[in-house]
Amino acid sequence: MEHTPDRGRVKAVDTTLDVVQFLHRAGSASIEEVAEAVGVGTSTAHRHLTTLHERGYIVREGNEYELSLRFLTHGGRRRETLPANELIHRKVRQLSGDTSERVQFITEEHGERVYMYTHAGPDAVKTDATIGKRGPLHVSAAGKAILANLPTERRERILDGVAANGTAEREALDEELEAVRERGYAFNDEESTSGLRAVGVPVRYESDTVLGAISVSGPANRLTGEYFREELPNLLLGTVNEIELNIEYL
Repeated sequence: MEHTPDRGRVKAVDTTLDVVQFLHRAGSASIEEVAEAVGVGTSTAHRHLTTLHERGYIVREGNEYELSLRFLTHGGRRRETLPANELIHRKVRQLSGDTSERVQFITEEHGERVYMYTHAGPDAVKTDATIGKRGPLHVSAAGKAILANLPTERRERILDGVAANGTAEREALDEELEAVRERGYAFNDEESTSGLRAVGVPVRYESDTVLGAISVSGPANRLTGEYFREELPNLLLGTVNEIELNIEYL
């Protein structure tokens, strides 16, 4: 994730967001559990939980608190503002039917990948790709497709943390991203999950702005040879071309 400067941050807001993020991870928790996780006293945790509850952002069941569906409202609204939102959703579903595999559309936010749509075809394997899930860009086919087409300065900021894993790894990634830019699509060849492969293609609008990327993922025993290296990329390129043409005339 890109580094966020501390200047101008409000500590109380930070604490409230820590509470929200903890409840997201935990599912549900008591006041005492929230206080311990966030590092505040129980009275402070109670005030934050009470405020969130009264504003409708958490619900209470007995002594346990959990996030409310109000967050779904905000996330859904953000997704609706996406150019060609309905077309992208329709194409994700169509591709999952055409390939029988899992198809997803992701976008980049704060230097991370965020799943906006995901749809499982009839033969799709189960993965942890769920709407709203976040993760690093450089370990997925769709993420690499986005990274390769971002402005150089922005890409470098996002990848600053990768250099910490070693110069050789970063150099190899830079070479791979250059190849992705040249051919127009990216591969994930069991890099993030053993036995799982994926192909990703960036979606652009306004000529060179990257909106996100669509990818198809499936088991390595099905995504093989010419189908994996040529047929699937060409299918995705054709789909993305149709999306981009429609965006151009919105």
